[in-house]
Amino acid sequence: MLWVTTRASLAGPLFAVPRSVATHPWFTATLFDAYAGFTTFYVWVAFKQTSACARISWFFAIMLLGNIAMSAYCLSELFGIPSGVRLQDLLTTRRTGPGWLGIGLTLLGIAVTIAGIPKN
Repeated sequence: MLWVTTRASLAGPLFAVPRSVATHPWFTATLFDAYAGFTTFYVWVAFKQTSACARISWFFAIMLLGNIAMSAYCLSELFGIPSGVRLQDLLTTRRTGPGWLGIGLTLLGIAVTIAGIPKN
């Protein structure tokens, strides 16, 4: 995902998608599908995170970076559990704190978005 995103970013600005592509029904359907999935995943993240800071930062990280942020969250959860923990506990254990990974990914997502603005 990082490779294909980097390759696409180097090939052209994020917001320079041709009008014929951006207005195509399948482009719209794909975007709605992706963001419906991002929103669904975020509901689980919002349940698990107890601080407003973490919830807000993860929202922006997921909406700006999509599956990259979602994968980072899942890997963080998986690497942070002690051995012998049940899947149920992994899925339902609440997390405290500001959510530093989410904050970092939000800043990265903002930087990527700004870099994707065409320079006229």
